[in-house]
Amino acid sequence: MNKKIVIALDGMGGDNAPAMVVNGAHIALERYPQTEFLLYGDEERLKPLLARHRALRKVTTIHHTTSVVSGEDKPSTALRKRRDSSMWQAIAAVESGAAHCVVSAGNTGALMAMAKFVLRTLPGIDRPAIASFLPTTRGETVMLDLGANIEVDANNLVEFAVMGEVFARTVLGLTNPSVGLLNVGQEDLKGHDELRDAHAMLKRENLPVNYHGFVEGNDIGAGTVDVVVTDGFTGNIALKTIEGTAKLYTGFVRDAFRTSSFAKMGYLLASGAWRKLRKRVDPRRYNGGVFLGLNGVCVKSHGGTDALGFAHAVGVAVDMVRYNFNELVTEDFKRLREALGYAQEQGAAAAAAVQAAST
Repeated sequence: MNKKIVIALDGMGGDNAPAMVVNGAHIALERYPQTEFLLYGDEERLKPLLARHRALRKVTTIHHTTSVVSGEDKPSTALRKRRDSSMWQAIAAVESGAAHCVVSAGNTGALMAMAKFVLRTLPGIDRPAIASFLPTTRGETVMLDLGANIEVDANNLVEFAVMGEVFARTVLGLTNPSVGLLNVGQEDLKGHDELRDAHAMLKRENLPVNYHGFVEGNDIGAGTVDVVVTDGFTGNIALKTIEGTAKLYTGFVRDAFRTSSFAKMGYLLASGAWRKLRKRVDPRRYNGGVFLGLNGVCVKSHGGTDALGFAHAVGVAVDMVRYNFNELVTEDFKRLREALGYAQEQGAAAAAAVQAAST
């Protein structure tokens, strides 16, 4: 990392804040030594925690705030009444240029509403989307939208595809990630009108997307594509289903190894393999949902995570800044508009020619 990256932290966001936030920043600093932090929250609570980490204290500035966005706050309430909160002030630091990015483990709805209000969206983007990545048999797969937009049209899905492709390049380091639209089947006629329209648009030539086509639910874990695109309603249900299934099977395995002395012995003999498995599917490694499409980098950490998970969320933010995510998205959207505009002009010209011939 050649340049200093300043990260604004919502010190009071999350179930285990502020200790989790400070300890997570400490871990992140060890991994990214050229980072600095602006820590927003209750100074009386933050200062003693920060005093325990000498190196972190040297690169962190505490900004005292007088209120906190609670988990029960509705987005509209947070917008009206929480402008002096740690969450709002951390976001405002990005808007003012004092910080390169913001990370919060606080209320998701409030964070999205505040970030969209303060940072706005990038030119050409109608709606931001929540993206994250999941473990698959082939590595990791990016998935979006995970809950920001319940209803979308074809243009929104195409925008998500472009943003997801850039996210896979910047965070996962993939050179030419493949993109698929989540559907109930792979045939062109499957799915609702918005899906089929987006499918047709993404199949056009010269688009800045390596489009695979439709994918189904079982393709997510198989890693069939590097980026899975869907609406926020479907994406959120799919994500929660995957998380719930993982917990279910973990419980089944744990119970199975408790059934007898021989089973317990087998667990001990395979303990090394189980450690590798736990590390591979550790949700803390995949912590950090990103609000793509905003005019600034905003990362949402899981509210119940620990310091290690929060450090991973900070790492996602660092990668997006380091590899110029928003600049790449802006460039790709320019190419997208040019390609789609050319196709629309060709279609209009063909329609005019048919009408002229018929008259």
